[in-house]
Amino acid sequence: MNEKTYSGFVALVGKPNVGKSTLLNNLLGVKVAPISPRPQTTRKNVRGVLTEQNRQAVFVDTPGLHRPQDALGEFINEQVREALADVNLILWLVDLRHPPTEEDRLVAEALRPLVGRVPIYLVGNKKDAAKYPEEALRAYAELLPGVEEVRSISALDERDVADLRAEILARLPEGPFFFPPDFARSDQPMEEWIAEILREEAMKRLYEEVPYAIAVKVDEVAERENGVLYIAATLYVEREAHKPIVIGRGGRKLKEIGRAARKQLEVLLGRRVFLDLRVKVYRNWRKDPEALRELGYR
Repeated sequence: MNEKTYSGFVALVGKPNVGKSTLLNNLLGVKVAPISPRPQTTRKNVRGVLTEQNRQAVFVDTPGLHRPQDALGEFINEQVREALADVNLILWLVDLRHPPTEEDRLVAEALRPLVGRVPIYLVGNKKDAAKYPEEALRAYAELLPGVEEVRSISALDERDVADLRAEILARLPEGPFFFPPDFARSDQPMEEWIAEILREEAMKRLYEEVPYAIAVKVDEVAERENGVLYIAATLYVEREAHKPIVIGRGGRKLKEIGRAARKQLEVLLGRRVFLDLRVKVYRNWRKDPEALRELGYR
């Protein structure tokens, strides 16, 4: 007799920079989503697949919901709306270090029509760094009456993450697996995953407006005869003035970005990597829907 299986889609939503990608990576036990201290590091929905025995959760890490200023911002918010269209559970992440902001109210407003239709967990993150976590959590809960569960966690605490993981798996409805049991932890194409790691390292090392004006496109991934994985990629910026900032004096900044990304890739892929990086200008690409499609935001 075949064992029953349970499966479902779980969306991680919240304003920018509340720890959604960190939580996703730790729920899966492997890095699939980019992380940096800057808001809007995640620009696309990233799916991670967790299979344990007869249960499979497909997590969807969404970009931070915000008031858009350009075509890229509209794309980002549309990614969130798509993720919420057909899910079995929603984790609304908030930052317990601060009281609710206008962006948190924007998220609550987007979730309000789903209360009672989809289970919503209010998950207060960064409790270890919060001065008044309980008071903050109550203030967030008031924004969205009717959530099924309210809890505080630290996305960096293994026990907190394990408890949340177990609760999520227990809530999945009966149904067939969406992916084979031995499927890789993410359905992201390798080129897209590499591009996100490069953009993450660039965002960590650049300042002011420049990090948000960067897009990365992987041009080639090839096996070399010596066993090295050759990767050619282009970092696109919006203005000529941004190009020397990304490259740095004597190419130092670009080399720094490349070194850090190569180190990550070699650890995650378990093999030697050669990165060939170049920087090009694509004027005002964030405001141009056609440019967004060309750069993979579609």
